[in-house]
Amino acid sequence: MKLINTVLILPFVIIISISCTSNNAQVVNPVAVKQDTVIRKLKDTIEITAVGDIMLGSAFPAKTNLPPDDAVNSFQAVDSLLKGDIVFGNLEGCFLNSGNSNKCNGINPNSCYAFRMPERYAGIYKKAGFNVLSIANNHVGDFDARGRKNTARILDSLQIHYAGQVNKPFEVFEKDSVKYAFCAFAPNENTVSINKIDSAKALVARLKQMADIVIVSFHGGGEGARFEHVTRKNEIFYKENRGNVYAFAHAVIDAGADVVLGHGPHVTRAVEVYKNKFIAYSLGNFCTYGMFSLKGNNGIAPLLQLKINAKGDFLYANVVSIQQDKINRLTVDDNHRAFKRIKELTDLDFIGHQLKFEDNKISLKD
Repeated sequence: MKLINTVLILPFVIIISISCTSNNAQVVNPVAVKQDTVIRKLKDTIEITAVGDIMLGSAFPAKTNLPPDDAVNSFQAVDSLLKGDIVFGNLEGCFLNSGNSNKCNGINPNSCYAFRMPERYAGIYKKAGFNVLSIANNHVGDFDARGRKNTARILDSLQIHYAGQVNKPFEVFEKDSVKYAFCAFAPNENTVSINKIDSAKALVARLKQMADIVIVSFHGGGEGARFEHVTRKNEIFYKENRGNVYAFAHAVIDAGADVVLGHGPHVTRAVEVYKNKFIAYSLGNFCTYGMFSLKGNNGIAPLLQLKINAKGDFLYANVVSIQQDKINRLTVDDNHRAFKRIKELTDLDFIGHQLKFEDNKISLKD
């Protein structure tokens, strides 16, 4: 009888033991899941700081086109503001220490717009906080393949992400567990074309399969004070088709882009939220030296502090207005003119928009 009782009892003990182990696991798992949820929730708001054109000084045709402080204080007025998961700008020129530009053959070099920043200036971008740069524009190629290759080499060495040339149409990278894809477009030679919209859509759709957040940059539209408005048609400037930036921006969002950042006109343009995705049609001249015109609205621009959620949907954007002049260079504008101009242009170009402009902040109307 004692043997039988032992045999009968043992399975019961084993069942109880298994049941207790299972219950313990159920107690632990919710804690682990909760911890994982908290970690992901910390990244639910992604901050993208974005600015427009940056060219810190060109050693061509003479070193007199370099700033007196050798550009080291270029971002001094906004050092504390160039923060975020992504800090973006348009690199308006190449990094190259020497050489002439074929662009200037037969032209007085002093009136030729060809920019090559000394290679040491690249470290100033890095130190300021820029981690993503567009090289899709009409000045990165001013010194042909030599300038483009040298710029790519230096950006690689500094681990600054970049894209926009035909041999580097995009880059995919990860930061703080978020996977980003960045691509850039322009109407210029050796750039990924803004005018081939179907190809742009195909690229963005492919990138959306590879990344959580897809950021698209474009260099497009006419240049100067006459080109502040988003026209919804191809913009022709100096007989060159600078793209239909409205059609392009909408197309890439349809294909999966989460943020579209425009530059090229050297003036600020309107903003838009389309399918919950943010579009800046031009971020203007942010930090430029030398031959750039800074008169009137050419001398004001936004420093955009954009917040999106983990799905890439627009939450809000703070706008810090900056101004430039030939003497004081880059400073914060206490009159907030860039913010005011963005509001004016958005009201004019996107009648009935659902954006609220208040206290230097752009948000969705309730």
